[in-house]
Amino acid sequence: MMTASDPQAARLFAALPIEDTAAQARLHARLVAGAQHEGLLDVAYRTLVTPVGTLLLAATEQGLVRVAYDSRDHGGHAAVLADLAERVSPRVLEAPGRLTDAARQIEEYFEGRRTRFDLALDFRLSRGFRRAVIAHLSGIGYGRTESYAQVAAAAGSPKAVRAVGTACATNPLPVVVPCHRVVRSDGSAGGYVGGAEAKHTLLTLESAA
Repeated sequence: MMTASDPQAARLFAALPIEDTAAQARLHARLVAGAQHEGLLDVAYRTLVTPVGTLLLAATEQGLVRVAYDSRDHGGHAAVLADLAERVSPRVLEAPGRLTDAARQIEEYFEGRRTRFDLALDFRLSRGFRRAVIAHLSGIGYGRTESYAQVAAAAGSPKAVRAVGTACATNPLPVVVPCHRVVRSDGSAGGYVGGAEAKHTLLTLESAA
């Protein structure tokens, strides 16, 4: 992953004592500004503390490309960043400024003040049938649910119920693209990329509206 577009700033950053956090913050801001100015920042990221854990948010110039739970079973956020570096671009840098609006809208959602996201989204991490499923999910309204079978039919493959489950499990934009609103035909919650407790929290939040 990219660490700097300004070699001098990078050397100074590396030489700073760990406890000199204010100076590190200033130099990091210089690195981000330099990367943006030179067109070297392809993927910006930040983290956000929420009721379902700390989420990693990442965006390209096209829009929000990744929302990730901190799953220790799958390597946590470090593994997500490595995957973005491989699949999107190695020029990845912590640059919260690009994600200010996304973070604000997600916070509003958890506060019960937002029922619909208004964000540019970059869907490049989903293809084929999974992309069709992801596209349909955004149309499932706040406080509503659909079964895996209903989503399969809407995506054009009524028999592909298991594939819908896989698409939801690999949804690159959970919370914002609401795969948590897909449940089993018997009404039980089913699986979720963020875990059963997170899915319950999201569905409970929306049902209280």
